[in-house]
Amino acid sequence: MPKSEIVILVHGLWLHGLAMRLLERRIARCGYRVQSYSYPTVRLSLSENGERLARYCAARGEEKIHFVAHSMGGLVTLAAAGALPPGRLGRIVLLAPPFADSYSGRRVQDFPGGTSILGRCMGQWLGGPRPATIDGCEIGVIAGTGRLGLGRVFAPRLPTPNDGVVSVAETCVPGMRDHLVLPVSHTVMLVSAEIARETCAFLTNGKFDRQ
Repeated sequence: MPKSEIVILVHGLWLHGLAMRLLERRIARCGYRVQSYSYPTVRLSLSENGERLARYCAARGEEKIHFVAHSMGGLVTLAAAGALPPGRLGRIVLLAPPFADSYSGRRVQDFPGGTSILGRCMGQWLGGPRPATIDGCEIGVIAGTGRLGLGRVFAPRLPTPNDGVVSVAETCVPGMRDHLVLPVSHTVMLVSAEIARETCAFLTNGKFDRQ
């Protein structure tokens, strides 16, 4: 990867950038410059988090930005990506993004105090219209079928196939260039060597290897 390009990793709900460190190291071993980004997943709204990530990217000068985002981090990434100047947005890999909807998230909202637990960011996404896809943006999506996660507690009727939190159908993003389904759970995606390999394949070639 040229020195003028960087891959930014964006974590999901209730997590921190530290959760992306193993994935960060594996992507770096493929020759990429990588930086994990942290943000408040509950306190701020989706709009606020998107603006905050966009400012973080803008502060990186003229670098071309690629993104790898997990779960709700994919929604924050899409909110920020549209604000990047032309030519600065590279490829985006979304790991289990609850784009179309989040059955698990809606079930959490049904619990006493669930709206506060879920937070403002995911709450804004569930309460608003889905955005149009970003013009000229190459998006690759990886979904899982591991069926091990908190969704089995909060949402035992989560539609199958799913990764334990997000169903495969919920990960479909309009205009995505490639969509890959692997037998991994929602959290295991962050530590899976196969996920890292396929992520690097899309960053390099704009498509997954499927090996």
